[in-house]
Amino acid sequence: MAAAPRWRERLFALYFLSHIPITALIDLQPLLPAGIVPRALTDLLQQYATSFRDPMMLQPPEWFKAFIYCEAFLQLPFFPVAAYAFLKGGCRWIRTPAIIYSTHVATTLFAILAHILFHDFSKSEHAGPQSLRERLVLLSIYLPYLLIPLLLLFTMLCNPHYKHVEKRKRK
Repeated sequence: MAAAPRWRERLFALYFLSHIPITALIDLQPLLPAGIVPRALTDLLQQYATSFRDPMMLQPPEWFKAFIYCEAFLQLPFFPVAAYAFLKGGCRWIRTPAIIYSTHVATTLFAILAHILFHDFSKSEHAGPQSLRERLVLLSIYLPYLLIPLLLLFTMLCNPHYKHVEKRKRK
């Protein structure tokens, strides 16, 4: 039986490990009451949003907030579990949770990327991308969070190591 390529498992482990602090310290800020987040972290978020013209992180639309809630309550608890599985390597039990995670994230990212590409940000309270170049720069920030889950999904579905083949006992 073919083993899962270690480079992919290491990439997935790094992805999930790096996602823990990013989610906990940056992504969840729009859901928290004002004043609860340390000033340095709010300044970091403000600097990011200004530099990359990402108004969704400063004043998220309701649909985007729903995605942040999903990230908080569904994805964040999964990150350390997935990081463990991929650091250890060869854990077939991660297949179903990884398929669920990757399809969920890919679905949310399609909506976010479409919003970045097609929304009229001229009416946003915070500066959003106006030119195609600014939209593509912001898109490049979000794109890895689509591409890595798609690679994860492809790996879980197509790699023979992760396919569960039950062997039945003959009577």
